[in-house]
This record gives sequence, structure tokens and C-alpha cells, in this order.
Amino acid sequence: MHGRTYSTRLALSFVIVTQGWLMGQADQSRLPIDFPPLVDHAAAPAGLPSLAARLGLPRSTFGFPQLARAAAIVFSGTVSGVARHPAGHGNAVATVAITFRVETAIRGVSQGESLTISEWIGLWSGAQRYRVGERVLLFLYGPSKLGLTSCVGGDLGRFRMDFGGRVMLSSAQLSAFREDPVLGGKSRASLSDFAWAVRRASEEESVP
Repeated sequence: MHGRTYSTRLALSFVIVTQGWLMGQADQSRLPIDFPPLVDHAAAPAGLPSLAARLGLPRSTFGFPQLARAAAIVFSGTVSGVARHPAGHGNAVATVAITFRVETAIRGVSQGESLTISEWIGLWSGAQRYRVGERVLLFLYGPSKLGLTSCVGGDLGRFRMDFGGRVMLSSAQLSAFREDPVLGGKSRASLSDFAWAVRRASEEESVP
């Protein structure tokens, strides 16, 4: 009798341990997986949630100075063309080419030029879509090794413009830039305000 009891306990222990191991394996499969290293920061992570964000970890402070300093290209313009390019035939990843007519050049471009940028198509499938005729103010990373770029801070680096040429700030942008002495508290701002805010952020960076 004692032998049967011991055998039953041993069997139950085996089942419990096995179930625990299997549950542990299942939990491992549900852990958030970070983005594959397709390209550098300009192609995939920008505009998409990071592993830290999905785990609920605190984000570092991100304000307008950080946005301005990280941007290699800043301009306002009108979308004049959109074209998709599948992977292959010289393209390492599928991309979308967006052409802009630059109206106000703030950094890295010339006023009046026709500028074409390439974005990873995964961003296009998310929030960063463009349509012909749309007017925007963009803060872009410098091109990656694959020639790709994206908005600094995701949607924080892309601003819509109204018919009068003023820049409109979303609720997320209002919250992120509320401490900025030039843009803080403004739901709409002029391009000259933005140009001054960019210049101010650059001057602050150069001060030791």
C-alpha cells in the first residue's frame, strides 16, 4: 500500500514538473520579440513601438530639442508622388518612394527642390502614409546604409499643415513639446516658429 502511494506521488510530481516546464516554454513563446535587424534605426524601429514600450518600461524624456537634434532633414512641402518598390531587383527590402516639392527648407534640403525619400514598406503599412497633394512638415533621420529614412520619433516628427500654411500639432505632439519655450502650448504654429525652435535647439546643443 505504501509502495502504491509512493508511486502515485512520484507520478503526480512528474506530471506537475512536466506541466510547469511546458508552461514555461509557452510563456517564452509569448514574450515580446524585438524587431529583426533589417536595417538601422531609420528603416524599421522609428514610428513602431520598441521592446521597452511593449514591456511597459518607462521611456526616456523626449522633447522638441531631441527631435530637432536627431533630424538630418527638416522641411515643409507638398507630396507630389508615391511609388512602391518590391524587394528584389537591387532592393534588399520592399520600400515606398515619396516625392515632395520642398516649400520651406529648414535643414538638409534646398527650397524649391524635388526631394524623393525611401521608407521601409513596414512603416507605410502602419501610420506613416502619404497622399499626393498633402502638405506636411517633416523631421527626418539621415538616410541609412540602404538609403532609407523615416520620421524622427515616429508620428512626433510628422506635422500636418492647414490651408493657411500653419503647422498643426496633434495631442501627442502637444504633450511631448509642452515644455518647449517656442512651441509649448500651441496647437498651431507658423513655420517661422519651427525654424526658430530648431535653431534654438541647435544653439543649446553647442553650448557646453
